[in-house]
Amino acid sequence: MSFRYEGSVCSDLDDIKTFIQGVLNKLKNILEDEDLMFDLRLILNELVINSVIHGNRCNKRKCVSVYLEVKNNTIKIEVSDEGQGIDFDFTSYNPQELKCCGRGLVIVNGLSDEVYIDKNRVVAIKHID
Repeated sequence: MSFRYEGSVCSDLDDIKTFIQGVLNKLKNILEDEDLMFDLRLILNELVINSVIHGNRCNKRKCVSVYLEVKNNTIKIEVSDEGQGIDFDFTSYNPQELKCCGRGLVIVNGLSDEVYIDKNRVVAIKHID
């Protein structure tokens, strides 16, 4: 099984839903597991919306890029924005504080097998059983 997608969307929250649905529609052609598709939808939503809001500060002239690859039994999702980037430590997030900042990355980390953050680029890797 092999699949590759590259695309970008401007930082307009109204366009994000349509963009992500388009990516997921392409994935449905090769992935039949509905639970896996649900996880991928959440990962994409959190990463793209975080990039729009926190990275690009909702500046509609700035875009978010998505690279998605399914190869063998691995799904790689890479999302980057035009912001300055972040330095996030998953162990410092305290869910009892009920903060919104960081919650999306914690969700992505929980749904993924591996997560890498490099300034304004986040890579989430999920292995298919």
